[in-house]
Amino acid sequence: MAYVQVPKDLTKVKNKVMFNLTRRQLICFSLAAAVGVPVYFLTRNTIGTTVSACLMVVIMLPFFFFAMYEKDGRPLEKILLNIWRAKVQRPGVRIYQTKNFYGVIREAIYDEEVLGIGSEVREKASGKGK
Repeated sequence: MAYVQVPKDLTKVKNKVMFNLTRRQLICFSLAAAVGVPVYFLTRNTIGTTVSACLMVVIMLPFFFFAMYEKDGRPLEKILLNIWRAKVQRPGVRIYQTKNFYGVIREAIYDEEVLGIGSEVREKASGKGK
């Protein structure tokens, strides 16, 4: 009897489009070829075949990395975006600040008393003048 292995977590299964690659991998590999191959052909006569091939590989590596790297089901651009947000956009040190509600209530009561006394003094002064 033939057995077929079924993965335990079906969310990790990716749809393969062509050449047993996902759509994301096909796009990234195509972009790598579209950028790297012309660099090789344009530079091999001036700097030599070996150096030109190494330059092509260095230029194509980020595209391959974006295509293949995944950590915890998240692709590289999402990881880099989170790193950018944590390190650059948001402040590094956040100061813990609290609002003393008792102090706010005390200030409100004090302001009422002071404003009340001031209005009473004005009323008495205006009443005495009449």
